[in-house]
Amino acid sequence: MKTSKKMGMALLGLSLLLPAGMNGYGKAEAADGKVVIKFSHVVVENTPKHQAAAKFKELLEKRSNGKFEVQIFPSSQLYGEKEELEALQANNVQFIAPLATRLIGFNEAFQIGDLPFLFKDDKAAYTFFTGKYGDKLLTSLQDKGILGMTWLLNASKQLANIKREIRKPDDVKGLKLRTASGGLIEDQNNALGAGSQTVAWGEMYQTLQNKTVDGLENTLNNFDTAKLYEVLPYLSITNHGRMDYVILTNTKFWGSLNAEQQKLVKQAMKDATDHAIKLAAEANVKSLEKIKASGKTKVYELTAAERNAFVAKMKPVYDKWTPKFGKETIDAARNSK
Repeated sequence: MKTSKKMGMALLGLSLLLPAGMNGYGKAEAADGKVVIKFSHVVVENTPKHQAAAKFKELLEKRSNGKFEVQIFPSSQLYGEKEELEALQANNVQFIAPLATRLIGFNEAFQIGDLPFLFKDDKAAYTFFTGKYGDKLLTSLQDKGILGMTWLLNASKQLANIKREIRKPDDVKGLKLRTASGGLIEDQNNALGAGSQTVAWGEMYQTLQNKTVDGLENTLNNFDTAKLYEVLPYLSITNHGRMDYVILTNTKFWGSLNAEQQKLVKQAMKDATDHAIKLAAEANVKSLEKIKASGKTKVYELTAAERNAFVAKMKPVYDKWTPKFGKETIDAARNSK
């Protein structure tokens, strides 16, 4: 009896250490035996990221005949950007979709999309990230308890500012540009003779109004949805870098699924992200049309010769970062089609 009592207390203690709903093997189960997946993200519902999560829920629940239940928590309802990675590692949530650059603390190579003028176009970026180099990145964090499922490719970055039209590298000289983080982006700005200042995204509109910074890089859809075009008279279509997301899961949760379940989840996620990638492309086209129609922002698209002038200015950036990413990887990205 004493042994049984001790064993019971030990099992109770173990259950208290597990995330709510976990069966002890990393798998969340509802009372009816369904496998429960919590998908947390930080953006609002009318975004490609949320649409990817919604499509994933629809496809997986239908294809599994209801054996999976996907619970989506948008707009940081569960975790913010700073907390979601730790929550994933603890298996308190099974899927998140952060910006790829949020992972550079684990693996600096996740910043490769920030290398300026690396990809010819969106198609080239898709080919690269969905190929062996992108797959290698996805599986590089398993020792941290994180497995990359797929890339949610979003869009290229453009350059906007409040002072002047940008057609050549010298037009950027002297501007103070917003950065989300330092490192590679600061090196890019330095190569162009521009300054850098970290500003939270939610403060950008007022910061531009107050002229605390002169401009920033971002996607067309973000310029649109944040209404930044109202305070940015100049926008250059530079397509100089990437802003992409990566779908991550917890390795313990993933290992708790059998082969058939893993196949269902993986295919549903691929189909969902392909759907969202298409939506993102459409959203950026519509955003550009809206920005142009507003009459508040002058839009200029770099010519091939002007783009080449910017590429030449980026040599110091590549000299510094090529050893970090590997010449073979950078060459593969440049030659993607």
